[in-house]
Amino acid sequence: MYNKSKGFKRIVSLSAAAVCMMSALNFAPLNDKMSADAADDIMTAFEITQNMKIGWNYGNSLDAVGKSGLDTEIAWGNPKATQETFDAVKAKGFNTVRLPTTWFNHLDASGKIDPAWMARVREVVDYCFKNDMYVILNIHHEEWINRPDFDTAYEEMSAQLKNIWKQIAEEFKDYDQHLIFEGMNEPRAAGTEYEWWLAPSAPTEKLFEVVNKLNQDFVDTVRSVESPYQKTRLLSCPPYCASGSDINMMSGLKIPNDPYVAASVHAYSPYDFCMGDGDHNTFSETYATDLEGILKNIRKTFIDNNIPVILGEFSASNFNNTEARCEWATAYISLAKSYGFPCVLWDNDARGNSDQSEAHDYLDRDTNTWYEDSGQVVDAMMAVLADDSIVWGGKDFTTQKQYTHDDISKGTEIKDVAGSYDSSVDGKEGSPAQMIKFSAFEGKEIAVQYTGGDPELAFMDADWSGWTTVKPYYIDEKNGIAYFSADDIKTAWENNNGSVSSLNSFIIRANGKTTVVKSAIVNKGVLSENNDKPKPTVTTTTTQTTSGNSNTTTTTTTTTVPDDFEFEVVKLPLTLNGEKTLKFIIEGTPGASVGGGFCYEIDEWTSLDWEGNIGKNGKLELTVDISNLTSYLKTAEMQIWWSNVWDNETETSIDKPAKITLASSEDTDIVYGDADGDGKLSIADAVLIMQNVVNADKFKIEEKNITSADVVKDGAITSLDALAIQMVTLNLISEKDFPTSAEKINSLLDTK
Repeated sequence: MYNKSKGFKRIVSLSAAAVCMMSALNFAPLNDKMSADAADDIMTAFEITQNMKIGWNYGNSLDAVGKSGLDTEIAWGNPKATQETFDAVKAKGFNTVRLPTTWFNHLDASGKIDPAWMARVREVVDYCFKNDMYVILNIHHEEWINRPDFDTAYEEMSAQLKNIWKQIAEEFKDYDQHLIFEGMNEPRAAGTEYEWWLAPSAPTEKLFEVVNKLNQDFVDTVRSVESPYQKTRLLSCPPYCASGSDINMMSGLKIPNDPYVAASVHAYSPYDFCMGDGDHNTFSETYATDLEGILKNIRKTFIDNNIPVILGEFSASNFNNTEARCEWATAYISLAKSYGFPCVLWDNDARGNSDQSEAHDYLDRDTNTWYEDSGQVVDAMMAVLADDSIVWGGKDFTTQKQYTHDDISKGTEIKDVAGSYDSSVDGKEGSPAQMIKFSAFEGKEIAVQYTGGDPELAFMDADWSGWTTVKPYYIDEKNGIAYFSADDIKTAWENNNGSVSSLNSFIIRANGKTTVVKSAIVNKGVLSENNDKPKPTVTTTTTQTTSGNSNTTTTTTTTTVPDDFEFEVVKLPLTLNGEKTLKFIIEGTPGASVGGGFCYEIDEWTSLDWEGNIGKNGKLELTVDISNLTSYLKTAEMQIWWSNVWDNETETSIDKPAKITLASSEDTDIVYGDADGDGKLSIADAVLIMQNVVNADKFKIEEKNITSADVVKDGAITSLDALAIQMVTLNLISEKDFPTSAEKINSLLDTK
């Protein structure tokens, strides 16, 4: 778990004992221009992207062109940023800032960056660092990259890219892992018909090759500069166009072999709603399905292949549709959070832009206040991030509806559609056309079993016109089947062509590269909300036994779970004695997603549902508050309904059994902070933890003391635990506050 070294610096200054402890561990001094991480606090790439959470783009400012010198920052109508600008951004809830920056117009004849421009960029970076924010610094509107001959100009582009990134890396070499470098913005063949999409004329393989070679040049150049973070600074690399909505472009990105490289994509999605000519007044089910498919493809392409990803630009332009934009924002951040990647909002403060599709106005930079309407959109995003029921990195959209379908083999087969298709190859974009009338599947659904990119259906009339594309309303990821509703098909067709009676044929279109296994017309799916949760049946059996002159009555209550429930339910029977709270330990595979319920019966079967993730130590601690239950409740069960991890190869959740134990008196009598096992908390415990973090082999913490030492409950022993203990010994917080959270300790550090 990452802890802020700014807080580290403050705590070290608080007592002579603390100074001695830290100096004994030989930490590097801190630079007053940055907050350097101690070696033991180095984050992994995925930890960085998770900690970034949500960001804001300082758009149309440092990236602007059209004037000279430092005035380029105001060339597109925005004022120069001040510290107050980024204070407002931080206060709204953002903890990441992306700084789009253009450099080519600040180079002298020898290729050296203007020192005044470099100093201004550094000044803006420091505005963010003073607020403990993550910063993404890139090269943006570079005309020497975005050019028509992109596929043949690699040598020239490579030399320029290396020159600029060498200077940037040197300038910021001492900035810690809060600073991320983004190699390019949206590299593309500007001015061609394949600038923004892979038209049939596009030299696709060559375009991908050039992007990948430039990304490798960027990584090699930054890694060549000596720095405390030479090997651990996160670098992000875009695919062609940085497209996050085209799976074929994303699939063409070859990430350099480096543990600290992330993919960088943009997704103004769904485009028709966000910037295009669609309906902007309603965020419809069709839009929601489209958005889910796009963000899921980002997850499948990168996260599922162990590649972190940053969604560097997203926004819905202001069409005076605040309510719909709020619904879009909720859906967007819910998906991104559950899939496990941070998003960075594009803001150009283009209020009243004549091109309404580019009116991404959120912060009024003249006053550093949030516009009332767009501010509501941001608030919707922040509400999702504050919602603990949506778990970062969970595989599913937590509010996604689940459907049960008949076996596809029981449907009416649609023949001659199986095969491998590629949306980027002319003539191979989809299956052969199938003649079909709407009456053939009215009231039913079309199912497509496939692998690869999620398929789409394209319908046409008898003259091969009226093309209408429909996306699946539901995808059974476990079995790889996409379902298309006849109602959705009818609505889409009639919006484009009038009566559905003119619909005559369809093809199955690839989304990137898609292999179709089979297709069939099937019955409608049955909606079953929260399908994974068991619906137990309670059966009570009373048996009366006569022995001599006495009667004995035995009542047995049995809880059964349907046979078709996917996971084996784990149960822990409980006898209650008026407890107000109960503490449980869930043990299982580190990182597994686990959930269940505290189950009891008064008038009917009831459960207090819970879910979480198993920590790095293989444990999840749960405290259940039962103080509001009636005092005559004497029995209950703690149950685990699922415990699984996501398997990249099969793209399914694999059952990983877990067990429950009721915390013993020994567990509940833990002296939190007692790392050395002497029965009390002292500065010696903080010293031992810091020594263990630096050299675990030499300074061991006994297994029986691990739980005690982990006062900041993250499943690991880190320097933040030592800092928390030190705060107790210095009377800054109370021992009664343990166990605590990283967020609480960091917030306390910021107020001391």
